[in-house]
Amino acid sequence: MLRVWRTDGLTHVCRCSLIPSLSLSFSFQNLPEVQMEQDVESTVTVRQPKLPKQTWDDVPKPLQDRERTKQKIQRYVRKDGKCNVHHGNVRETYRYLTDIFTTLVDLKWRFNLFIFVLVYTVTWLFFGFMWWLIAYIRGDLEHIGDNQWTPCVNNLNSFVTAFLFSIETETTIGYGHRVITDKCPEGIVLLLVQSVLGSIVNAFMVGCMFVKISQPKKRRAETLVFSTNAVISIRDGRLCLMFRVGDLRNSHIVEASIRAKLIKSKQTKEGEFIPLNQTDMNVGYDTGDDRLFLVSPLIICHEINQHSPFWEISKEHLAHEELEIVVILEGMVEATGMTCQARSSYVASEIKWGYRFTPVLTLEDGFYEVDYNSFHDIYETNTPSCSARELAEMMARCRLPLTWSVSSRLSTQGLPDSQEKRSSEAEELAERNGDVANIESESKV
Repeated sequence: MLRVWRTDGLTHVCRCSLIPSLSLSFSFQNLPEVQMEQDVESTVTVRQPKLPKQTWDDVPKPLQDRERTKQKIQRYVRKDGKCNVHHGNVRETYRYLTDIFTTLVDLKWRFNLFIFVLVYTVTWLFFGFMWWLIAYIRGDLEHIGDNQWTPCVNNLNSFVTAFLFSIETETTIGYGHRVITDKCPEGIVLLLVQSVLGSIVNAFMVGCMFVKISQPKKRRAETLVFSTNAVISIRDGRLCLMFRVGDLRNSHIVEASIRAKLIKSKQTKEGEFIPLNQTDMNVGYDTGDDRLFLVSPLIICHEINQHSPFWEISKEHLAHEELEIVVILEGMVEATGMTCQARSSYVASEIKWGYRFTPVLTLEDGFYEVDYNSFHDIYETNTPSCSARELAEMMARCRLPLTWSVSSRLSTQGLPDSQEKRSSEAEELAERNGDVANIESESKV
């Protein structure tokens, strides 16, 4: 079997394995792709090699980046809010039965409906069998049509009629054709037991179905939308990471609050590797901006400062980072008062550097109108490509000479001017102008 592939743009490797114990390897340098196709027969299959982990570091960096982009992005939380985590090897499964009500509510609809029908059918069959057994033991089935015999249940002459009487008793239908008599104390006891157990089953199953139907996390959260992308741009002189949230319904979310977490693996100073480490991102907790009045779409802003995990990340570094931002919107449904939670996430490729959101709110005749067609739209703006730390250092270098120059003037006020002082001030002014020019050139880039 002969296989041909390329490990980079200039090198072609041809491996031939004719005998299981013998393999030959040939390397062709600087050969064009057309010539390579002429030398190989048509039966050759060209495939992309799967390199072992130990040889991955030897592959050129452009090829590594190309392979990473081809791989599917593994999310911790999907865009629709579902957590992409599966629990395996859970041995203590009995814990699910200790909270059977929550277990039934969390089941999928098909399993929930199946259990709902199964529970009622089993209880009806069980008590139907008990009524038939009482009739069989008392001999009611042997005196069918005997007017001198008083049965336990009138007109109960088979298992089918016993099953129908069980349904009528538990559902309190009471057609009146089959009725229990006062000459059957065991039947009276069974009637009491079935009535009590039937009420418990009704309360449990109907309550379970009601809670599952009225679950706000799968109903109300469908109309809470997040922007497709997050953006990074300058706001009030600082780099900020922003995303937009909105509510499509006229009934509002009461006491709405927003949270954001950075999901990124890290390694401690001691060498411990922490996969999917969660770091809080400040979206206005200290100022109260995290509590939302979500009547119209809002842009949530995270200021990139010394306490931000994006403090040392630049535009170039962001493209190679393996991170995910999980945003969580919580509040109470105004119509029902139940707690609702909506989630979404942004991976590194969905964070656009140097963009802003397009405004969606316009003033009409007597009201404000929200254009949700532009909810996800963004436009490009001038933004420095350096990190927030580098930007702060450049701004600090720009401000320090000016501060020193003013203080020097105040300290030397009233003293005779000298040629050395004037020359030093001229040098400081030139240095300050040079730093400002550098910042302006980087912002244009």
